[in-house]
Amino acid sequence: MRIAMIGTGYVGLVSGVCFSDFGHDVICVDKNPDKIAMLRRGEVPIFEPGLDDLMARNIDAGRLTFTTDLTAAVAGADAVFIAVGTPTRRGDGHADLTFVMAAAAEIGQALTGYAVVVTKSTVPVGTNRAVAEAVRAAAPDADFDVASNPEFLREGAAIDDFMRPDRVVVGVETDRASEVMKGIYRPLFLRDFPVVITDLESAEMIKYAANAFLATKITFVNEIALLCERVGADIKQVSKGIGMDGRIGNKFLHAGPGYGGSCFPKDTRALARIGQEHAVPMQITETVIKVNDEMKRRMIDKIVDLCGGMLNGRTVAVLGVTFKPNTDDMREAPSLTIVPALVGAGAKVRVVDPQGRREGDVLLPGVTWADDPYEAAQNADLLVILTEWNEFRALDLDRIASSMVTPRLADLRNIYSADEARSAGFTAYAAVGRKGFGINE
Repeated sequence: MRIAMIGTGYVGLVSGVCFSDFGHDVICVDKNPDKIAMLRRGEVPIFEPGLDDLMARNIDAGRLTFTTDLTAAVAGADAVFIAVGTPTRRGDGHADLTFVMAAAAEIGQALTGYAVVVTKSTVPVGTNRAVAEAVRAAAPDADFDVASNPEFLREGAAIDDFMRPDRVVVGVETDRASEVMKGIYRPLFLRDFPVVITDLESAEMIKYAANAFLATKITFVNEIALLCERVGADIKQVSKGIGMDGRIGNKFLHAGPGYGGSCFPKDTRALARIGQEHAVPMQITETVIKVNDEMKRRMIDKIVDLCGGMLNGRTVAVLGVTFKPNTDDMREAPSLTIVPALVGAGAKVRVVDPQGRREGDVLLPGVTWADDPYEAAQNADLLVILTEWNEFRALDLDRIASSMVTPRLADLRNIYSADEARSAGFTAYAAVGRKGFGINE
């Protein structure tokens, strides 16, 4: 099939590349000529493991091309995917649909025959019907259907998620549209991956409900972790114990400094706004948002306590600033709350992250970037683990502790235990939901 992918951000680029690997002819469209030039050279503007090789293979095979010309890309396409940004709208928390509606109007003007206009972007319930109206307004005689096909890609594991999904969700209104979508996902049908066909509104709601539920699991375990600290329990043991219950499951039960990224913060706020608009307040989701924000601030207090209540003049080494490992994405990352607070309190902050500097140079002013954890920790007063990159999971703690002025460790991802920290020579240690030592000394 011939597919036009409007937008080459994270979702659009990953989806376009993977569809081309299914054997479809894919044209990816973006208004940014510099980005298109970069993609044509085979350069990937985002960090996603394996994406560069997969993209190069399909470019070489002639199935994947890039253009700034939306009209040419849409002409003759069987399906046109809208994968543009839907950032949080300033002032009310709703998803900003400006780019989606602009794309829909342009698509309508460019259609030359029957096509399915597919919304891949995360959008509020009712958006696909609004997309249909926008296309129809631009081209009253156009022959098209709309479909909702939300993405469920985890940054750092997006290719595997696309090729081996838990499920594919497709919202349609007609059999004709359903058949086109089944044809696009035929390689997954043949391998018996579940493809859930629903109405438009249900597909839109599934995306928000799924992300809000996962954000709730993270926030729940973080609250339990705070209680564990007070009563002397260990959150890692608690998480293991409850995660073995098949009704709960063990995923998203790792305590930490709060969720971030491009999806959970934006989608929980949007779901809360949708509930308000329809007079069905999403009280659990609203609480999740509040508690997650508080969790990041509690991490700051934990760090300050570990330094005896004062950060001014202290040297702090921070390991990891992206919102999760295996990505360069810093959107809504806990580091964007925690690191500026350290700098503002007078700390000298050194940062190391395998992929975070590209965005971090701008987002984290006032820090010094180091090449590795050992350089960052040299003569430091405190080591903070903020993102659980594999590079930080097997550190030589003895070497780090011996190189520090005052060896203190704030392990906000619970990678190392108190016993490991103590035996390595750390004089103070704090984690999330676990017993520490040497705090406030």
